[in-house]
Amino acid sequence: MGFWVFMTSMELLLPLIMVGLGNYFLKGGPRQVNSMFGYRTARSMKNEDTWKFAHRHCGRIWRRWGITLAFFSLAVMLSTLDKGVPAVGRTGAILSLMQCVMLVASIFPTEWALRRTFDEDGRRR
Repeated sequence: MGFWVFMTSMELLLPLIMVGLGNYFLKGGPRQVNSMFGYRTARSMKNEDTWKFAHRHCGRIWRRWGITLAFFSLAVMLSTLDKGVPAVGRTGAILSLMQCVMLVASIFPTEWALRRTFDEDGRRR
């Protein structure tokens, strides 16, 4: 049971971080364009406008996907409650991989939105 509690809490960690950072990004995110923290791609770092747009867009995605992933992960982990350690570990590994894929996948809609809204120099279309 202890391993299940540990794995469940670890499986909720990334979705909850996505929700927290999504909320932070929606409220403005990092104030200045920087290379240390935030949604950092070449397109998002063109200027302040692209920076803020990318954070708002990514923030909406992360909040929505994070909430969905948290509920999905909890439901999947609840289905392993009476299973052994190997089953819980395998399930947790698969969930972690899926969560990482979703986190990386959030780049694509944000970059598409940036491309539709801004030209190559970062000016609004």
